[in-house]
Amino acid sequence: MIAEYVRDASATAVVFGFFASSWFGWAQEAPPRSWRPFLGVGSVLSLLTAVVGGILTWRRWSEATAFDADTSRAFGIVVGIEFGVAAFGAGLLALRRRRDLIPIWVALVVGVHLFPVAALLDYPLIHVAAALVTALALVAAAVARARAVAVSAVVGLGTGAVLLAAAVSSLVVALVAY
Repeated sequence: MIAEYVRDASATAVVFGFFASSWFGWAQEAPPRSWRPFLGVGSVLSLLTAVVGGILTWRRWSEATAFDADTSRAFGIVVGIEFGVAAFGAGLLALRRRRDLIPIWVALVVGVHLFPVAALLDYPLIHVAAALVTALALVAAAVARARAVAVSAVVGLGTGAVLLAAAVSSLVVALVAY
């Protein structure tokens, strides 16, 4: 579960913390009233995790990382494909007047794209996050329907929680090695 390079663990805390706050924000589109305080706390904790991870990454910037010329290129391709597929699918859903399903689509694309990212970085924790986000995307519509809750609330809370847990875990790895 531990990253090969400490700098990669702290950078993962930055990225996952930032995106966790985004997912908690998306969940605030139409959540049950009782969820709002948790979503707000999740957003704040996510951003704090990202900031601390950023400081640690900056302090370790000259240290080793999994990113070399080949890895960086492959990573850029994976992320580019992710953004393209997410945008294309979201556009199709919007055209079909199924905007409510866009968060599910984006979460599914994010979850799937994390598998090659985990392999590139040789960071098993990212595989776990990938599996959880992908599984969440696959069950979100049914859960939202069963609970009479907005899909964006279910996907946003779930994905935010998974990414925050992975960010905090990565931050702990980086802090312990510090």
